[in-house]
Amino acid sequence: MSDGYDPDFLGIPLPLPAPAAATTRLDYARFTVLLQEDRRFAAVTAVVIDGASVRDLPRSGEWRLDPRVPAEAQAGPEVYSRNDLDRGHLVRRRDPGWGSTDEARDATEATFFYTNAAPQAAGFNQSKELWLGLEDHVLAYAETTDQRLAVFTAPVLDEADPPYRGVRVPLRFWKIAAWREGDALAAAGFSLDQTHLVDTRQGLVLPPLGAFRTFQVPIAEIATEAGVDVGPLAAADAFVRRGVRPVTARELRSPDDIVL
Repeated sequence: MSDGYDPDFLGIPLPLPAPAAATTRLDYARFTVLLQEDRRFAAVTAVVIDGASVRDLPRSGEWRLDPRVPAEAQAGPEVYSRNDLDRGHLVRRRDPGWGSTDEARDATEATFFYTNAAPQAAGFNQSKELWLGLEDHVLAYAETTDQRLAVFTAPVLDEADPPYRGVRVPLRFWKIAAWREGDALAAAGFSLDQTHLVDTRQGLVLPPLGAFRTFQVPIAEIATEAGVDVGPLAAADAFVRRGVRPVTARELRSPDDIVL
């Protein structure tokens, strides 16, 4: 099953965000990765989530290279060995895991391709847990409508990212969640910053203490920073539409800080 991202899943046309850089499209079960081969990471990932039929399945699947693209175009196991870097899922393991049990299992196992990973400083803390739980929070909000989400996630692929083992380690990540409010599209944008946690000047140095910083940011800023055309998502931004002032990055310390 490799149907990929469905642009009509919300009942409102929502095209896949388009990076300015050249990418290779890879479709998996209910999600799509646009791989920027020269950087060896995804420039965009997109997944559709049906909250009404999500399955709570035990973790299964092993990290592996995608045979459809050259191994040298993927940040494989050598990037993550003998250090404190996690293989950070871009599309979360459980997000495409809905529908029948077999469909859900196939979809969650597909998230373990290296094309869907990016290095993140190891260890959980409050802000990273918040980052991982953003879809859950937005989905709970969206339950007043049809319990469906489209979620887009990727690293910001900046040429200034520090080099390490043949890649440049992304320091910032972005996420946009979209849902339907009545007959209209609504969306919210977020960023995560691990700049203060990753230092590759002497191999790889991760401070023993520190926090991932999670922000809610205007979607238009994400589009500019990441070099991605987000289509109708910027105009659907709940953060801007709700009239929050000033409309700049807002650091999140708990789900209560999120503006939807």
